[in-house]
Amino acid sequence: MTTIGIGLVGTGYMGKAHAVALKSVGAVFNTKLRPVCEIICSTTVAGAARKAVEYGFNTSTSHWQDLITNPRVEAIVIASPQTTHRQIALDAIAAGKPVFCEKPLGASLEDARAMAAAAAASDVPNMVGFNYIRAPATQLAREMIAGGEIGELIHVRAEHTEDFLANPEEPASWRTRDACAGNLGDLSPHIINAVLRLVGPIERLVADVQTVYTTRPGSGGREAVTNDDQANLLCRFESGAMGSIHVSRVATGRKMGYGFDITGTKGALRFDAEDQNALWFYDARLRRGRQGFAKLLTGPEHPDFLAFCEGAGHGTGYAAQIIIEARDFLTAIETRESVFPTFHDGLQVSRVVAAAARSHADGGWVRIAEF
Repeated sequence: MTTIGIGLVGTGYMGKAHAVALKSVGAVFNTKLRPVCEIICSTTVAGAARKAVEYGFNTSTSHWQDLITNPRVEAIVIASPQTTHRQIALDAIAAGKPVFCEKPLGASLEDARAMAAAAAASDVPNMVGFNYIRAPATQLAREMIAGGEIGELIHVRAEHTEDFLANPEEPASWRTRDACAGNLGDLSPHIINAVLRLVGPIERLVADVQTVYTTRPGSGGREAVTNDDQANLLCRFESGAMGSIHVSRVATGRKMGYGFDITGTKGALRFDAEDQNALWFYDARLRRGRQGFAKLLTGPEHPDFLAFCEGAGHGTGYAAQIIIEARDFLTAIETRESVFPTFHDGLQVSRVVAAAARSHADGGWVRIAEF
C-alpha cells in the first residue's frame, strides 16, 4: 500500500463530493494507492481553512498555484467553475502531476482543445468527471451493447432533464449569466458523454436551442437571462444509427431525468437515473407472448456493485459514482494507463456542444468533423 497526496481545488457541492470519495475509496475498493487529503483550495483564506476542517484536509490555501508547487501534492482534483479549469490543468500537467477535472473539460471548445493537447503531449494521467456513466446500471448497458445482446444499434433517444430553474421567479445567478453555464454548456455534457460512450461517435447533427424564461429577478429588478434553458439535438451517428438528445433545466417535475432508450436489431435497453439501480431489457429473440421489458435490478454480478453492497436491489447512489471515479483515477495513476473518460474524451463532448451551438445559430445540419 502506498499513499499519494491530493490537492483539491473547489469546496462547493462537487468539492465536497470528491472529498468524501477520497476519504472512502481506499476502504471501498482496497486500492493500492491510498489518497492523503493534503491541501484544499477555496477563494478566501478563511473559507478554505473552514473547509479543510470540515472535509479533513491537512491544510488550506486561497491560491491554487500552491497546489502545483507544493511537493506534498502529487495529484490534483479540479472541482472549481469551468472558467478556471484550463489554467489549473495546464499548470498541473506541466508540473507532471496527474489531474482529474470536473466536467465540462473547459469553458469553451478552445479550452478543451488546449487541455486535451497538453495531456496528449505528456504522459500525465488525466480524467474528466462524467460520474453518471459510472453507475453500475449504465456500465451494465455498455457491457450488454458491446456483447451484442441487443444487436446492431439503430436508434437512441436520450435526455438530461431537471427542473431546478423551472420556476420563472427563481433568482438570476451565475447559472443564468455565464455563457458556459447555460443548459447546453453545463447540463448537456453528461448525456452527450453517455451517448458517445454507448452508441459511438456522432457524424452530424442539427440543434434547436431556446431560452424559455428570458428574465429573472435580480438585485436591481428583472435581469436578462443570457444563456439557454433547453435544447433538442437530432443526430446521425457514424455507425448509421439515428438519435435525439433533449436537455432541459426547466423540465417541470424532473429531478434527475438522465436517461436513454437504445434500440437494436435484437433488443432494446431503457434507463432512467431517477431509478438508477435498474436497467430495463427487451429481448426480441424471445417467442411471441413472452416478450416484454424486463427490469434488471443491479446486484453483485454487475460492474462495481459488490464493493458497496452484497445484496441485489439494495442499490447504490450518487456518492458511489464519485467513489468509483476516484478508484479509476488512482488506477490510472498507478498503472500510467488511460482510464475513460480522459481529456481526449472530454474534448469529444465539447466538440458536440460547439457543433450544436453552431447548428442553432446557422439553422442547419453541421458535421462534427468541422470542430
